[in-house]
This record gives sequence, structure tokens and C-alpha cells, in this order.
Amino acid sequence: MSPEVLSTPVAETAKPGERSQSRARAARRRKAVVTSARVLVLVAVLGLWEALSRAKLIDPFNFSMPSQIWDQIWTWVTHGTALGSLGEQIWYTLYEALLGWVFGVVAGVVLGIALGRIAFLADVLGPYIKVLNSIPRIVLAPIFVIWFGLGPASKVASAVVLVFFPVFFNAFQGAREVDRNLVANARILGASDRRVTLQVVIPSATSWIFTSLHVSFGFALIGAIVGEYIGATRGIGLLVAQSQGTFNAAGVYAAMVILAAVALVAEGLLTFAERRIFRWKPADSGH
Repeated sequence: MSPEVLSTPVAETAKPGERSQSRARAARRRKAVVTSARVLVLVAVLGLWEALSRAKLIDPFNFSMPSQIWDQIWTWVTHGTALGSLGEQIWYTLYEALLGWVFGVVAGVVLGIALGRIAFLADVLGPYIKVLNSIPRIVLAPIFVIWFGLGPASKVASAVVLVFFPVFFNAFQGAREVDRNLVANARILGASDRRVTLQVVIPSATSWIFTSLHVSFGFALIGAIVGEYIGATRGIGLLVAQSQGTFNAAGVYAAMVILAAVALVAEGLLTFAERRIFRWKPADSGH
């Protein structure tokens, strides 16, 4: 037997455990690089903004600057706002957005699955859904204020109409995209329409529905904020309106930063819930 055969690639072949550890280290390195790059981009943008404002190359009265925005947030945190404590305003807006999001999601999922499963309903209601979807939903906020007053009901209604359509269309498409072989096999095994819907269609459409949930909560916040901006007694949207009315650019930006923080926390919670539910799915190497 030749020496070349005796020295064949035993040492060159990596063990499965070593390969998985190598991939894990590469993923951690990439995550650290991506996080560092994100922080650097944020620092660069804020630093440039601050420098341009202080140098008067952009008008600090209209554009404010990061340091003033931070001072405004700190003032609201420590001394409260003209409407009460900052936490109360955040909770009021979050309460409206959460209610609108829940109602919009439930309605969107139920109708989306129903129309996706029942062709007759889709044929009858489809044109009306398309017409309603074509209406700019933000312009409905003043109508809701007239109908429901300045309380939370008008903001919840604004959130519902913004949340409903993306959830509905994803649920509808998810119900339509179910593997026909799975449905056929379930029927062969004697499953009723109800059991097929609950045990085959809805689980198959869950990934479609979760995709819309990430976007729809942001829409719920927008609906609540727009409603508060038009007319309210409390909330972050009213803080924006008051800051604009007094030409307080830092206050407008500060409210936007607070909303962004709330949206990021909600996105993180949804992502965590999605990962817990879809633990069987392979991890995306790009994240």
C-alpha cells in the first residue's frame, strides 16, 4: 500500500461538532460586527446633526439638535409633561394602540381565513374589501373623532382600520397557499371542514400571519398617534401637537424617539414570541 494512501485526509476532515462550533463562532462574530456598524452609523448621524446645528449650518430652531432632544426627554422623565407624567402619556397611547391592534388582528385573521377558505364569500365581499382598502385610512381619523369623541374609542378605531388590512391580506393569502395534499389527506382521514380549518389551514397560515403582525403593530401606533394629534386629552400624539403648536422642535423629536423606543420593544417581544412558536424552523443565518 502506497504512503499516499496511508496519509489520506483523516486530519483534514473536520468533525461535525467542530463544524457547528465554527459556524457558531462565525455567526457571533458577524453579529458583533453588525451591531458595531449599527452603533457607528447612529453615532455618526447624531454627531453630524449636533455639529451642523451648533455651527448654525442648519437652523437649530427648526431642526433642534440631539442634546436638546435628550434634555427634553430628561425633563419629561424627571418633571413630567404639561399633561401629567410621561409614563401616563406612554401608557395611554400604548393602551389605545394595543386595543386597536388586538381588534384589528382578530378581525383580519378571522375574515382572512374565512374568505380564503370559502370561495363564495371571497367572490361576494372581495370587491368591497378592495374598495375599503383603497381609501386613505388616515383621513378617517377626523371622522372617528366626530363619531366617538376625544376619548380612546376614536384612537382605537383609527388603529383598527390601519391594522386590519395587512393582517387580512396575509391571512387570506396564507389560507390560499395551504398545501392541497395536506387538505386532501385530512379529508381522506375523515376530517370535517372545521377540523381541516383548525388543524391544517390555520397552522399553515401562521407564518404568514406573524409576518403581518410585525408591521401591523407599527400601524396601530400610527393610528393612535394620528387620532391623538387630531383631538385628545392625553397621549404622545397630543404631546407632539402641543410641541408643534409652541414651535418646540425638540419636543416633537423627543416624542418621536419615545415612540420609536416603544415600537422597538414591541417588535422585540413579537420576535421572541415568533421564535418560541416556530422553534422547529431553521435559524436564518443572515440574522
